[in-house]
Amino acid sequence: MANNLLRKILRSCNGRAIIYYFKNILIFKGRIGQGFPLHASEILYAIINSQTQISQMIAPSVSICIILGTRPEAIKLAPLIQQFRDRSSLKTHTILTGQHREMVDSVMQLFQLEADRDLNIMRPKQSLTDITGNTLRGLEEIFREIAPSLVVVQGDTTTAFSSALAAFYQQIPIAHVEAGLRTDDLFNPYPEEANRRLISQIAQLHFAPTPLAVDNLKRSGVTGEIHQTGNTVIDALLTVAKSHPECQVRGLDWERHRVLLATVHRRENWGQPLENILSGFEQVLAEFPDTALLLPLHRNPIVRTPIQNRLEKHARVFLTEPLDYSQLVGAIQKCYLLLTDSGGLQEEAPSLGKPVLVLRETTERPEAVAAGTAKLVGTNAEAIAKAASRLLGDPSAYQLMANAINPFGDGTASEQIVQIVTHYLSEKEKIK
Repeated sequence: MANNLLRKILRSCNGRAIIYYFKNILIFKGRIGQGFPLHASEILYAIINSQTQISQMIAPSVSICIILGTRPEAIKLAPLIQQFRDRSSLKTHTILTGQHREMVDSVMQLFQLEADRDLNIMRPKQSLTDITGNTLRGLEEIFREIAPSLVVVQGDTTTAFSSALAAFYQQIPIAHVEAGLRTDDLFNPYPEEANRRLISQIAQLHFAPTPLAVDNLKRSGVTGEIHQTGNTVIDALLTVAKSHPECQVRGLDWERHRVLLATVHRRENWGQPLENILSGFEQVLAEFPDTALLLPLHRNPIVRTPIQNRLEKHARVFLTEPLDYSQLVGAIQKCYLLLTDSGGLQEEAPSLGKPVLVLRETTERPEAVAAGTAKLVGTNAEAIAKAASRLLGDPSAYQLMANAINPFGDGTASEQIVQIVTHYLSEKEKIK
């Protein structure tokens, strides 16, 4: 029995720890240089009588790195990081690239997470090339030091693509969360469509949120394992929504107005498309005096300045700084409907029974449109006004969207992913 227990302990240790502790055990027994054999029970006795030695001996020898750089990644990876850190067989390293700064920090605080490393790459007016190059250089050194058995990336950001590429360059397996989204237009959205396609070609584990995403991956001819898990953003959303968070905005009376929650930030909507969207907002506000518009501003001045110039003096428009995630969830719960070019909100809002009008010409989440939880309206002002007017003026049309079933999961995606990863690594690394 002692021999079997000893084998179990030794299998959970790395080689350096084994050598270190056998040396200490021999010293403990006073047998160095005497050539006396040790019985397994004697070794176990020495181990068990040192709490420090035990904690170090059972320390996991298999490491994974979870990498994030933007607020959406932080939100969608937070429940996954929490699940991984509950697994004693794995050492989980959370690495920030710094592609976004304050917006990521607030999410980390909300979910009580701390980063193990921070590349801190954010610079004023940084380009996609800056993000990619600095991420590759920063992760090269970290991966060599940690030697992870798996690198986990999420979605389609430049952080995700660069991190996957850095792992590929060192032949480290890659797990892609939210895999298989497609618009089939390489430049819309840009650069996200290219980023997610490139990640899919070098990943070993693909975690697809829906059956359509699974089909997209198969159609792309990817290698590795494909698993349908739902989307981790639903896990995060439902966790935060349970506390019914507040969203207090100065001057905004949630009871007096039907509040339209809007977000606009995508690169493909910069310039004239943004001006068209703002015209659509103005038309809706003019037609329905009982409505108000809540629009958290992106920090990018390319988006921020035109919105301020057009809307900041409107009596029923409330422009705010970016809401932290708990405030955003509170706003979704209280608002009447959403107008957004955000991908994540297309997934989140239906779980809280709120219709979504998608301010884009294409969407990589057609499941939402097919399920009736979202409607693709584009960036034409008249089309936006018409779609919003129907929901604001026709209760039956509103209820049809509000009561549609969310196709993006049930809040168990993170748990499923951790189980799959643990099994994958147990086969690869023989974790016990």
